[in-house]
Amino acid sequence: MNDDLLRNRTFDEIEIGESASLARVALQNDIDLFAAISGDVNPAQMDGGSASSEPFGHVVVHGMWTSALISALLGTRLPGPGTIYLDQTLQFRHPVAPGDTITATVRVTEKHPDKHIVLLDTCCTNQAGDPVLLGTATVIAPSESVVWRPAPRPDVAVRCHARYEAFVREARVRPALRTAIVHPCSVEAIQAVIDARDEDLIDPILIGPETKIRAAAEAAHVSLAGIPIEAVEHSHAAAARAVAMGASGQVAALMKGSLHTDELLAAVVAPASGLRTERRISHVYAMDVPAYSKPLVVTDAAVNITPSLEHKRDICQNAIDLLHVLGVELPRVAVLAAVETVNANMPTTLDAAALTVMAARGQITGALVDGPLAFDNAISFAAAKTKQINSPVAGQADILLVPDLEAGNMLAKQLVYFAGADAAGLVLGARLPIIVTSRADTAHARLASAALAKLAAERASRGPI
Repeated sequence: MNDDLLRNRTFDEIEIGESASLARVALQNDIDLFAAISGDVNPAQMDGGSASSEPFGHVVVHGMWTSALISALLGTRLPGPGTIYLDQTLQFRHPVAPGDTITATVRVTEKHPDKHIVLLDTCCTNQAGDPVLLGTATVIAPSESVVWRPAPRPDVAVRCHARYEAFVREARVRPALRTAIVHPCSVEAIQAVIDARDEDLIDPILIGPETKIRAAAEAAHVSLAGIPIEAVEHSHAAAARAVAMGASGQVAALMKGSLHTDELLAAVVAPASGLRTERRISHVYAMDVPAYSKPLVVTDAAVNITPSLEHKRDICQNAIDLLHVLGVELPRVAVLAAVETVNANMPTTLDAAALTVMAARGQITGALVDGPLAFDNAISFAAAKTKQINSPVAGQADILLVPDLEAGNMLAKQLVYFAGADAAGLVLGARLPIIVTSRADTAHARLASAALAKLAAERASRGPI
């Protein structure tokens, strides 16, 4: 006998008091799919930042997702295949949060032979046994026995690139950011400048060898009319000139052109640059991951190779400050390691635990910080639940603080190439934001980098960013 087959209960077979149940974990993918199908994109269901200010303080799973479990139970278990759903009353008693295990139960209370009508009490409870939904279902039970082979359950996920849209829109309505473009001597660099300028994100000034800059513009088939050029001999001089303009207030941001990142940053952190702060500079990837419900910051994946504990504190604070700029009042920081427990033989777990305590003692401010957390526990409620991790960050991280540059770089590129993510790059911790783009970046990611810098520049006037 194949127990996986769907077998119904006919009206004559059904007994008063008979019941059936099924359980399901409410996952973020369920929320996204329900929103995509129904069009219900209420921020209380879709936006962790907005939901935090709502009465329940967290994302609430759509109530009709919970009621759909009752429909599934009636259609597959009791009465099962052949059932006709006539009526359903619903009382929503308790909010359902992502990660909750919901058990749906139906129990037969009445039978009416004239039309084979059956009434059932319907109830959904969470893992604590609290009722989240109560009601009564009215159905027509089947008159003939049916055995069906169930159709395979679709394995689907929502993939969308909308995580940048809110802050790109916000950036567009503000005055264009006066930005020094450092050594834009390639087609990709020039095209990125023109795209960002045309979106009213930056007001560029090009710094570098004029002949090379104009040749790159010609190759890109774009006009440089109206864009000033500060002519210098080579990339090193371009970096020095851009930094001097930033220190004197002539520009509010720097943007990497076709020189190496370390050449530009060496000029920024030079003792006499005028752009250094007490904060260590660090890089963030603000990532738009289609399978994740909100923007995700990975740091540091490009600047600090093997950061010390103190460096990690600054890296963490830089990323938190950026999330504040983007409107996330209390970001959740997952300090990543290979495991979620402290192990004296794994120094990254010791650093993670220390950073968690530093946040509790006020040495890191404005965020919830927890670690060590493995990657799966940081971004998946289901993984955290399986390992019984009780954490305010697990499953809903806004920031992933990586152990070192190699881990961060591999993680970010895996998200880009395997998960279809976009990655907007920015260097923080100086007196102004530094836009860092790559030739491999999508146009969407480049524009997002410029938008981030535009918003961050306002914050920079009040301290390091």
